[in-house]
Amino acid sequence: MSTNRPLSDAIGIEVRGYRTADFRRSRIADECRELLARHGVIVYRQAHICDPDLVAFSRALGEVVVATAGAHPEYPEISPVTMDPSKSALAGLRRSTIFWHTDGLMDAVPQKATLLTAREVADEGGDTEFANTYAAFAALPEDRQEQLRALRVVHSVAASQLLLTPNPTDEQRAKWDRAASREHPLVWRRRDGRDSLLIGATAGAVVGMDHTAGRALLDELLDWCTQPQFVLHHHWEVGDLVVWDNTGMLHRAIPYEPTSRRLMHRTTLVGEEAIA
Repeated sequence: MSTNRPLSDAIGIEVRGYRTADFRRSRIADECRELLARHGVIVYRQAHICDPDLVAFSRALGEVVVATAGAHPEYPEISPVTMDPSKSALAGLRRSTIFWHTDGLMDAVPQKATLLTAREVADEGGDTEFANTYAAFAALPEDRQEQLRALRVVHSVAASQLLLTPNPTDEQRAKWDRAASREHPLVWRRRDGRDSLLIGATAGAVVGMDHTAGRALLDELLDWCTQPQFVLHHHWEVGDLVVWDNTGMLHRAIPYEPTSRRLMHRTTLVGEEAIA
């Protein structure tokens, strides 16, 4: 028997009572899709989902990304998330996850959703926050919405890395500038009629605006979207499984020590809708 509890009016629902084998039932996947569309983030408390069931559940929800680097040795669909280099080749890249971001915005089709389960948690820090950009955009006045619909934003690796290293060397900057970048509309109108804001750490410049004015606008919108009424703060417990809509939610990790034992197992669903 499971119980559901909405966590706020704008974002999140908690589901209790499921354990690892339950996630192989097709009914649970159907329910997950429905809850995700309504709430943006699902917290399956104390699910203790094992790796084979995590992969099976992810596949029931959609096509799963197979990691090209830093994957789990037995399950290439699983990426260990840690800052311990002995547990993941990508540990050093996790520092930037403390900034609000959406995954995959250098792609034409961002990842559909992410599943993250806690194997070990940090003694201090390491929680995850989510912000609902559907709800935040809908709460803006109509005239402001129309102004924003006309704008486009450049997303880049350089924008996110400058948050960590605001005074890079010429070599660092040249390396970032060689990485992928992509221009997107500021407001993503979805096939289902909903609108989400494409902002966060990778958003570096507004097309047609000088840098200072564009940066001020992006910062203003990020502040708007991350007000308490649009945000869910999740305090991790070992065994929790959290699923979120990557296309309409910003997320970030609360800082934690690189020496922390915090270890998450993550799967990611391939995107199904190009940004237009």
